[in-house]
Amino acid sequence: MKLEHRDCLHHARALDPWAIDALLNDVPGWTAIDGILYREFRLPDYRATIAFVNAVAQVAQAQDHHPELTVGHATCRVTWSTHSAGGALTENDFICAAKVNALYLGLTSA
Repeated sequence: MKLEHRDCLHHARALDPWAIDALLNDVPGWTAIDGILYREFRLPDYRATIAFVNAVAQVAQAQDHHPELTVGHATCRVTWSTHSAGGALTENDFICAAKVNALYLGLTSA
């Protein structure tokens, strides 16, 4: 099952570096460094950026897994890590990244 169709699990375990490398193939555009998974999204304008931020917030609430967001005029940087796993990356971070990629694709292809 694709990551974007899965749901986050409570008490997810930190991933080994080889698992992180494998999961990066499933989330194009994302980078993993030092326990952080991030991507910067470009949007047409501020209104579209805020709509994207609100849509990401809905995903985060539904999954009970919340990212750090840095908002600019036409950009939004989304950063995932799992605090309950010691600030490491878990599968939950990749599930949410895949959901946000699908969301972004839906917004930009409309």
